[in-house]
Amino acid sequence: MLTADAVVDEEVTLCSRNPLNAKLYPLRLHLPPNNSAMHVLVVPQSSKDYKFLIILPLQLSTPASVSTSPAAASSKQPFLPSPSPVLDPGSLFPTNHIKVAMAANMFVVPQTQGTVLCCKCGILMTPNPANMCVTCLRSEVDITEGLRKHVTIMHCPECNSYLQPPRTWLKAQLESKELLTYCVKRLETDLKKVRLVNAEFIWTEPHSKRIKVKLKVQKEVLNGAILEQCYVVEYVQQDHMCESCTRFQANPDQWVASVQLRQRVSHRRTFFYLEQVILKHDAAAHAIKIKQMEQGIDFFFGNESHALKFVEFLGKVAPTGKSKRSEQLVSHDTKNNSYNYKYTHSVEISPICREDLICLPPRVAVSLGNLGPLVICTKVTNNITLLDPFTLRQCFLDRDQYWRYSFKSLLSSRQLVEYDVFNVEVVSPEYNVGGSKYVIADVEVARVTDYGKLFYVRTHLGHILHPGDRALGYDLYGVNSNDNELDKYTDLVIPDVILIKKSYEEKRQKKRGKPRPWKLKSLNMELDESRGRANEEKMNSEYEEFLRDLEENPELRFNLSLYHNKNYQPSEMASMGDGDDVPSVPLEELLADLELSDEEDGEDSMRE
Repeated sequence: MLTADAVVDEEVTLCSRNPLNAKLYPLRLHLPPNNSAMHVLVVPQSSKDYKFLIILPLQLSTPASVSTSPAAASSKQPFLPSPSPVLDPGSLFPTNHIKVAMAANMFVVPQTQGTVLCCKCGILMTPNPANMCVTCLRSEVDITEGLRKHVTIMHCPECNSYLQPPRTWLKAQLESKELLTYCVKRLETDLKKVRLVNAEFIWTEPHSKRIKVKLKVQKEVLNGAILEQCYVVEYVQQDHMCESCTRFQANPDQWVASVQLRQRVSHRRTFFYLEQVILKHDAAAHAIKIKQMEQGIDFFFGNESHALKFVEFLGKVAPTGKSKRSEQLVSHDTKNNSYNYKYTHSVEISPICREDLICLPPRVAVSLGNLGPLVICTKVTNNITLLDPFTLRQCFLDRDQYWRYSFKSLLSSRQLVEYDVFNVEVVSPEYNVGGSKYVIADVEVARVTDYGKLFYVRTHLGHILHPGDRALGYDLYGVNSNDNELDKYTDLVIPDVILIKKSYEEKRQKKRGKPRPWKLKSLNMELDESRGRANEEKMNSEYEEFLRDLEENPELRFNLSLYHNKNYQPSEMASMGDGDDVPSVPLEELLADLELSDEEDGEDSMRE
């Protein structure tokens, strides 16, 4: 360690400069013993490579100082220390002195920055190419001169969209990224003259019809000096309805194309699922009106291209058949030979639904490798997934294959019967089929309403069924079936019961009436109120079954968006009592960044 008048707590290296190449090399010498004091002087280094130099005289008046003098080397007498050693600054810079380079961060020496006088006002300032202070430079040069400060924009109050010339309408909320991008693009010609650095909103009253954006720009001015300046652009909103809103306000039935979506089944579970898929992909954003019908939904569009795009989307998410297109002449102008038509696209969805029991036609079973013929539909997308519950073979039917034969279900999910499980014997190990786990087992079951008859059946649910559980299945022992495809198999041994899934109805009785911690979004759909209250109760019960299916099947909710329920407040008593294995939606699957209010989103609503 090296000490001086100013205490130095950092290690330093003693170096000597080579007079030939002017480089510093570590000095190999013996320092005074017993940590004796050495007087050094710290001076600024003029070289750019080192900030500081410690210049150490070779002859110091300190005990046992280092000396290169021959007389001193031959002397045998001890060197008496001087009471007050004195350093001569003039002798510090000979070439034979030792120079010690120190690290750049060891000492901080204040440096004085050069200043000049402003050529206009005469105040001290940091030098710049213009030789003027910032105040005088701004008074001489205004880089925002010629840039627009007031801009008029067209705003549709009905759909909350803005006109992007010439005919494009952009939907954007106040103080959103989309609106800021739209405002900056309106100044695209002005911003070619300057360089945009930053843009941000200035708060204004929502009803003031004013939007203020603060822009920070840069531009090169006198002699290469770059000046930065901020200015505010005020956007004035002028209400002007877009074409679709104008057409709808003039006549709500003024649609150009409609899509009639139908499915010939006795329930609406498929439409509940399609509604969530449509909302996630925003496929019905251009729909003028959505109306619920008896066996489907009607979508109305202001342009046929939007209807065709929607029909194409439906073909990617559901096993739809070939759509039928019809047109109706509305008006005809004989002078310019123009025609106005209304177009209708009819789309039918396959009646095969998830959890349906199907008896495959002989030709279909042969084409699928002698599958079944009694199979279960486990999943429906644009393909139909079929599973043989006795052999765990799985096959896929695309929509073209299905509509080529067009068969129906033997039994649907509305005909499921609840059974009590008494005994379970596992037959095979666990298999992973298409991402789902199955175990073949022999189980002993009986109808919940009738214990007089016991059934010994084989099922694929051996991994989740235990004695004492309840399961839902199809009662083939007492059903009266008139299926033509089933009659074609003369040697087929029909089982008494085919189990479909585990039942949690008894355990859910404890939670009946309690809100769920999650919600679903719903379309702004006109309901069919002419069918009475009985139809409304039926739809509510089917929607409740759909929500239970979402809780039980993670694959079903994979392509859907579930949101946090703000009104849900978990109680400690409920959490302590709910120790059973009732399936539920994990909190990590819920979306928490959605906040809907009447002002922000008047089109969509939330349902539990």
